[in-house]
Amino acid sequence: MDWSDNAEQAAFRAKVADVITTKLPGRYRDGESDEEGAGWEADRISENPDAQQAAKDWAGALAEHGWVAPHWPKEYGGAGLTPMEQFIFKMEMAKAAAPTVGGQGVSQLGPTLIVHGTPEQKEEHLTKILDGSANWRQGYSEPGAGSDLASLQTRAIRDGDEYVLNGQKIWTSGAQYADHLYVLARTDPDAPKHRGISFLLMKKDLPGISIRPLIDLSGRHVFNETFFEDVRVPVKDRVGEENRGWYVGMTLLDFERSNITGAVSARRALDNLRSYLKTDEGQKRSPGIAANRLNIVDRYVESEVMFNFSFRIISMQERGLIPNHEASVSKLFNSEMSQKIALTGTRVFGLYAQIYDRKDDRAPMKSNMTRAYQQSVSATIAAGTSEIQRNIIATRGLGLPRG
Repeated sequence: MDWSDNAEQAAFRAKVADVITTKLPGRYRDGESDEEGAGWEADRISENPDAQQAAKDWAGALAEHGWVAPHWPKEYGGAGLTPMEQFIFKMEMAKAAAPTVGGQGVSQLGPTLIVHGTPEQKEEHLTKILDGSANWRQGYSEPGAGSDLASLQTRAIRDGDEYVLNGQKIWTSGAQYADHLYVLARTDPDAPKHRGISFLLMKKDLPGISIRPLIDLSGRHVFNETFFEDVRVPVKDRVGEENRGWYVGMTLLDFERSNITGAVSARRALDNLRSYLKTDEGQKRSPGIAANRLNIVDRYVESEVMFNFSFRIISMQERGLIPNHEASVSKLFNSEMSQKIALTGTRVFGLYAQIYDRKDDRAPMKSNMTRAYQQSVSATIAAGTSEIQRNIIATRGLGLPRG
């Protein structure tokens, strides 16, 4: 493998880095944005005019180059970047901790509409996704259907030109910032498990939709549970064929698999930890540094392994291949690595890691490692549990029998 950029890739990387250096608002550069990690999505609807302006300015800077949706075809308003260019773009964004724009509408729904949407659906939704006027969130998981998503029970019963939707979704990340939802619902309860499901688009403020916050272990409002009570959704807002929504939904999950952001974020967290430990304050707040010095080295090695997993996947995509079990290996390794990095940091700081208040002068690194440890609990559950990933690796990667 050749890990170095060719001349064109190096020029593109320099261009991305220059835009970030010159156009990224100070709010994002200085880490002043929303503490819950919502960043751009929260800022676009914030009551703080400075936050709104920062979101608008950054969206405009990316849109100038088509980088709001770098992976979309140019005819739909994207940049039409090659897989390797997307990889470089995401890497440079992650290095600067620069926020992406458009959320799941850009990363997941947009590409799905491009493949499966009607001309009317594309015309209605794609431009609004790109200009930030419509933010979308996903309604997939349910209390009894998470990793086994095909067991979902939310019902959509056809009534003329509308579906009447009833049920519950859970772990709806960022729904408080959304304008619209895309939801998988069962339209034929008698069909086989993976059939009888349809993919529906809807405004969040439709009568009968209610969203309640779920507070995570670190006290953040990231997740929500969403309830549907006799919600009427026009049939024209179904994507794809009736009862074939499972395949539409799985198309959506094929995007954004390289996970280079995880590798770069891990290295950045470790670099920040190392820099802090070199300061006088860091020396005073790290009673466990001697016992964990080699653990920190191990985390650096793991971050390099993670980078190479990501590079392997993007190299496959660049050759027109579709990663399968390779993506599961990357996801599994990254989620467990993030937990180990946070755990190592808390052990380095010993009892100081129990200080949660960012403003407490005794809190090492503004309690970043403590918060990261709490937030990392969901890493091996969200987006497919580690158990599911291991099953995929075993059956599809190693060819082992089921059961």
